[in-house]
Amino acid sequence: MAAAMLLLLLLPMASTVVNVGASNTNSVYNPCADTKIQRSDGFTFGIAFSSKTSFSLNGNQSHQLSPCDRRLSLSSSNSQLALFRPKVDEISLLTINTSSFQPVI
Repeated sequence: MAAAMLLLLLLPMASTVVNVGASNTNSVYNPCADTKIQRSDGFTFGIAFSSKTSFSLNGNQSHQLSPCDRRLSLSSSNSQLALFRPKVDEISLLTINTSSFQPVI
């Protein structure tokens, strides 16, 4: 009888833990879009690798633009993009496979 009561008390707590851990309210997967996030949400961000000049518009080196700026033509300048989608409370280490990518310094 006591074991049954204990099971009845622990069952709602276990289902609550599962529900909280599974919640992800962020449905935005575009790293250039704005969104609001909360604990346990995934969020997408990207890192663009290219030459310094490819982030400037019309050769103006004094102003660098965001990789999300549509005026840039990063796809035609041999650029590479690394995308990540960690959860808010799980991010600790990011790695980039450099076996096929050698950045120029």
